[in-house]
Amino acid sequence: MTRTHTNMTVLFADITGSTELFGTVGDSVARRIERAWLDQVTALLPGFAGRLVKTIGDEAMCVFPDADQAVLAASAIQASVTANPPQGHSIELHMGLHAGDVMVEKHDVFGNTVNIAAYLAAVALPQQIAITDSTYAMLSAALKAVTRPIFRTVLKGQTITSTIYQVLWKKENPDLTDSFFSVRQTPLLPGDNGGLLLKYADQLIHLNHQQTRISLGRAVSCDIVIDDRYASREHATVELDGMNFYLLDRSINGTYIAFDHRPEISVLRRDVLLDGGGKISLGRAFQEDPKHVIEFSYDRRSMFRV
Repeated sequence: MTRTHTNMTVLFADITGSTELFGTVGDSVARRIERAWLDQVTALLPGFAGRLVKTIGDEAMCVFPDADQAVLAASAIQASVTANPPQGHSIELHMGLHAGDVMVEKHDVFGNTVNIAAYLAAVALPQQIAITDSTYAMLSAALKAVTRPIFRTVLKGQTITSTIYQVLWKKENPDLTDSFFSVRQTPLLPGDNGGLLLKYADQLIHLNHQQTRISLGRAVSCDIVIDDRYASREHATVELDGMNFYLLDRSINGTYIAFDHRPEISVLRRDVLLDGGGKISLGRAFQEDPKHVIEFSYDRRSMFRV
């Protein structure tokens, strides 16, 4: 079967809280809502030279010839479901798009560009359209003017940090967020607070400049394996970014963190700075007395020891 390479912009769009939707309105109504919003997507795509590649449950995967068309289409889809709720039920979409090389086989597309677009859709907030900095660079000046930076991350298949942008498809004032982000971008002289220690059962793992990432989850391939049905297979990672350590949750049930001398917090599909020490529970709040708890603390020896 022949595969060809070409440059496209890939868009993923998904209904926020679709599981709760099925539980609230029932399977039959939820299916009609899904079909109705996908019909809206399909009707809008030709106006932006777009094509529906496939649907995965309530998620739509589309491709466009360039970044401008994809951003305009994503904005039009968001506006459409807001102004005309499918089947009269208000829904919110989260979207991610990325432009780059893709492999085309018949009507399907594959490759890292697809993976990055899917990741952005997964981490986008309700009503949010997330794009990569490389996609932002391809936009016309008019569309660049309606975006703002929201966070930084290392994307799959890359080794450098990328800035993720949000498309402001509604009338919003991004000045405050843009200003704050610019302050965070100011180069600072890094301090060495030491490495991070993670302890679970008889495991003791050191994170530092030599080992910069570990995975947590139910899958046996994870660095720390949590045998609990509320833990996702690939639940979360702990990663070194600059001189700080972050927990990145990618789970279904979220991650609970009890910092020393601070209230417990929960994160879902988000990142959190692990400053100081505390405990981590995958998928279960600490009030449930979880049996699988990961302890973390700072190793005051230099992060750069060998």
